[in-house]
Amino acid sequence: MRNHVPRLREERGWSQRRLADELGVSRQTVISIEKGRYDPSLPLAFRLAAAFDCRIEDLFEPDPAED
Repeated sequence: MRNHVPRLREERGWSQRRLADELGVSRQTVISIEKGRYDPSLPLAFRLAAAFDCRIEDLFEPDPAED
């Protein structure tokens, strides 16, 4: 799955630490999500969407290579 988390985070001027604090997760979790090594749980995906004031579909999209 591809995501737009790094771009949205940077547009807001947030550090990975700030986003992690907003979400109640570790900075390592944010790094793993941004690099595509970890797909967040549905509750975490909803928290991410709320933090960026967008829909989950605006954050994540299927990777065509995985189809």
